[in-house]
Amino acid sequence: MPQQYLNNTSTIPARIDRTEPNPGPRAPSLHPHPVASFFQQAKPPPHAPTPSVTRTLDTSRIYPIPHALHPTPQGDALFRPGFKCASRADVINSPPMTRRSTLSLFLFLAALVPPVSAATQPTLIAKSVTIYRDNYGVPHVFGPTDASCIFGYIYAQAEDNFWQIEDSYIRALGRASEVYGEKTLDDDRLVRALQIPKLAQEEYDRASPETKKLVDASAEGLNYFLARNLQVKPRLITHFEPWHIYAFNRYALYYKFIFGKSGLKPAEISAVIESQGSNMWAITPAKSSDGHAMLFINPHQPFFGVGQWYEGHVHSEEGWNMSGASFFGSGFPTIGHNDVLGWSHTVNEPDIVDVYQETFDNAGDPLAYWYDGKYRHATEWKETIKVKTASGFTDRTFTFRKTHHGPILAKRDGKFLAVKMAKFEEGGQVDEWYAMSKAHNFDEFKKAMSAVAVPMFNAIYADRDGNIFYVYNGAVPKRSLKFDWSKPVDGSTSETEWQGYHTFNELPQVTNPKSGFVQNCNSTPFATTVFGNPDPSEYPKYMVGEPDNARARISRRILWNKDKFTFDEWAKAGFDTYVIQAETEIPKLVEAFDQEHPAKLLDPVTELRNWDHLSKVTSVPMTLFLLYHEKQYGTAVFPPAKPKQTPLESLQAVVSDLEKTFGTWRVPYGDINRLERRQSGGEEPFSDAVSSLPVAGAPGDVGIVFNFYSRPEKDQKRRYGVAGHSFISVVDFGPQVEARSILVFGENSDPNSKHYFDQSQLYAKQEFKPAYFSLADIKAHAERTYHPGEGKP
Repeated sequence: MPQQYLNNTSTIPARIDRTEPNPGPRAPSLHPHPVASFFQQAKPPPHAPTPSVTRTLDTSRIYPIPHALHPTPQGDALFRPGFKCASRADVINSPPMTRRSTLSLFLFLAALVPPVSAATQPTLIAKSVTIYRDNYGVPHVFGPTDASCIFGYIYAQAEDNFWQIEDSYIRALGRASEVYGEKTLDDDRLVRALQIPKLAQEEYDRASPETKKLVDASAEGLNYFLARNLQVKPRLITHFEPWHIYAFNRYALYYKFIFGKSGLKPAEISAVIESQGSNMWAITPAKSSDGHAMLFINPHQPFFGVGQWYEGHVHSEEGWNMSGASFFGSGFPTIGHNDVLGWSHTVNEPDIVDVYQETFDNAGDPLAYWYDGKYRHATEWKETIKVKTASGFTDRTFTFRKTHHGPILAKRDGKFLAVKMAKFEEGGQVDEWYAMSKAHNFDEFKKAMSAVAVPMFNAIYADRDGNIFYVYNGAVPKRSLKFDWSKPVDGSTSETEWQGYHTFNELPQVTNPKSGFVQNCNSTPFATTVFGNPDPSEYPKYMVGEPDNARARISRRILWNKDKFTFDEWAKAGFDTYVIQAETEIPKLVEAFDQEHPAKLLDPVTELRNWDHLSKVTSVPMTLFLLYHEKQYGTAVFPPAKPKQTPLESLQAVVSDLEKTFGTWRVPYGDINRLERRQSGGEEPFSDAVSSLPVAGAPGDVGIVFNFYSRPEKDQKRRYGVAGHSFISVVDFGPQVEARSILVFGENSDPNSKHYFDQSQLYAKQEFKPAYFSLADIKAHAERTYHPGEGKP
């Protein structure tokens, strides 16, 4: 990493200099597996003191100031909202004065204003931004420019959870071992092997001036937060750079969601680096009682760590008005709605990663690899990762190598394996999501998405004009059909090279189907609705990777069977707890019981036989069914029992486990399935002694809309939620958009904040809060109005 990014020495007035813990040189990491790690037992993070360094704020970037910088008629000096500089036409056509005298007066008044220095610029931006915190703590950020809104939005995030922003960025920079030690070294090595920091810096360097304003604003917002909140003690990053947000985007997308598709294992990666869930729906006006299109936004993400959601709203005088949610560290909401349209994403499985077998067979030239009958040369470089130890820090140096296909990350059967990921080096995700949020109609939205810079994720869309739309989005490479792309392919021939990308119009999609709805639950695009689904024969086999699933089946049933939804009914459906898998699994269990009649299972089987298949916190059969399903079939959290058990053996094991733990098998579901908030990173153990709430949600594997994945905790009786329904929103696109939303916990990560666990009370009752959008509603429900830098949240 270039030294200038490690030791920025720009200065500001002494009043905002501060001494902070110094981690030394930089580097990040992460849980070994994107989602799985949240279901595994974890230990509390270490908090060891480190040397100190003076932290300074970089104020070298100047933002455009759209408001007048001359005295107003009321004597205000700067940024009176709504007061604009006179236009050229105003000056030319001004009747009382000559053009020359008007211009002279303007210059005279402008001269009265002190020059704007680099040191005062962030303060001016902060004064131009107003943050309205509503009665749930959600920030509504109003500013003159889009960049100023990003400045305020990320400042508000930092107020609520700076720890998580910094942690996400630390991992994205490949520097987590400086904080967590040896346990995150593999993660850091992979980040460095993928060159995420280097690619991020290069993307910033080639960004357009307009885009640079946006990402500059994100860095300045975080640096301004640190300068104004001296009580906050960063663990590692005392100064943020604009390119950090590009590193975070790559890390969040490729490390968390995409790299795992390569099939490479951690042990294979280590061997070649030498040491030196979600739901979303939309309906047309024909299926709504008020004649408006409606949208259901329901990404299933971890409740802790890098992938957790933050809710917010940005509104600028440049026409930007976006409300929704993003990961901590993002500059603006990446799902949600604006004045006229909205969208959501779910994870999909397009084939956007390939593994190439590279032939290095020249003993005299170890970097030479065979390609089309001659040798090419791989690139090799070294990086040093600083690792925290009990006695301080130690440097670990690693050698990395890459071919024109990508970094070498494994070795099998004597062949080195290089990984190539779609659009990984190109980037462009910030621009695409920004353009989507600025779109004013269906055509503009599709044009924004047609860049396909966002390399994966299904998207479902709805708008005020009554359009609904689904697309199996993906930067899917065009490939020769001669090869099996599910396995490593021969890298020594140009026949295996990608032949460009499929265009946006070549991806499976559905627009305004006559069934009146579209849905996707991480499921196949070929069963999106009832009529007018894409025809699988029209797409290459390598494009789509997922089958249908139980959540999609229950979604189609709900959406098809209901003639018209009121907005209240639409919201209620978003927390539906009918368990569709019970329809097929319980009859098999009952049949086995009727054949053998084991007396010990008579009462449990009777409970299941008479159950209405609705998950409720008071339901005993829901407890029995979920635990039985886990042993028989497994879930995303738990593998099935091994060796394979008969249905009656699985049920008997469930009954025995419950009796051993609780003294009875008659345990209401809410007694074991709980929601508890712990430290943001997810590394603090859950505890039965800590306040928690009963939740009716369940793993998506059982075919339920209300997704809630819980894990057991060592030495505790209960299980605690770690992923599932995380940010949920329902939107009605009438003349004035109406929305409701809920976060799993609350906006603020401070246990002493009133907004730490307040939304959980509604979440557990399967209810929404209002998502205020108009300025009048926002002001009517604002519990605090301020500029960034003014006091504590």
